[in-house]
Amino acid sequence: MARAALRPVNYDDRLSLVEHLDELRTRLILCLVAFLVCFGFAFWQNGTLLEIMNRPLTKTAFQSGSQDPFERAANFQQKQKALYLKQAAAYAALAADDGLKSDTRAMFEELARDARVTAEATPPRAGKRPITTGVGEPFTATFKVAAYAALLLAMPLLLFQAYAFLLPAFSPREREVALPLLLAVPFLFIAGVVFAYYLVLPPAISFLQNFNDDSFDILLQARDFYSFEILVLIAMGGLFQIPVGILAATRLGVITPQQLRKGRRYAIVIIAIIAALLPGQDPVTMLILAAPLWVLYEASILFASLLDRRAARARAREKAEEATSGDIELHPDRDH
Repeated sequence: MARAALRPVNYDDRLSLVEHLDELRTRLILCLVAFLVCFGFAFWQNGTLLEIMNRPLTKTAFQSGSQDPFERAANFQQKQKALYLKQAAAYAALAADDGLKSDTRAMFEELARDARVTAEATPPRAGKRPITTGVGEPFTATFKVAAYAALLLAMPLLLFQAYAFLLPAFSPREREVALPLLLAVPFLFIAGVVFAYYLVLPPAISFLQNFNDDSFDILLQARDFYSFEILVLIAMGGLFQIPVGILAATRLGVITPQQLRKGRRYAIVIIAIIAALLPGQDPVTMLILAAPLWVLYEASILFASLLDRRAARARAREKAEEATSGDIELHPDRDH
């Protein structure tokens, strides 16, 4: 049944409503199975996933000049540890003096030992991690992160099934336009996620977590932190689809590259508004979000212009070939 439901469908084929629903059901089942397999793998590797998600937050700790009370306490502990190690070395040096009495030497050795033990007992300075406040929050937060990771892993197959279901509805000309654009969607989405993870989240989290840190005991709940990260990653992956929308509009004749160039000032305003509406409404994050969107807009105009020139040359060649063939038909006896 599944094989019959997923047979290749051409534009001229006429399927009944039941056949369409049967195909849709089969593809949805395949998508669900793919998601569950990816979710099982992601949940199995939940420790690695949480470490990856926590890394942007970990890098924001112990910034120069930070006034966060917890960071200041951790820095104080590290200074104490260094002091204890120096004291241990000093006491050990004193205990090595042969001119000391045995009880004095024993006292210095004991002081050196106590200083080393105290230094070793000092907790290492670790980066920030989100906290949990509910009984089940460690599980629910882990489940949520694993689910979104599974969605990202399964995205190529999910998009392929969507394309395979929708493409038969396109005419041959529309398919020539749609297929390359649809194939670019997952790559642009992944590029947006990678860009957000490495270039957007670290400065955004650093700015927000260290803002007025001398006035707050900064504790970040896991549920809020992961929701913030996931929303930024998904939003940036979606915004990286700008070239697909622009190229689709230009190829279908809805708008021209010339009109896009004239509308640059409006595009700048729209991009600025979008960047301001995204999570982390601070100047640093806004600029980092707006910059790649503007680059993608300009690159889309350039690529659309190249495709238009290519299409114009193709039409010119077709007209020339039609004129040549028409001339041959009108003068069949002409010496060529």
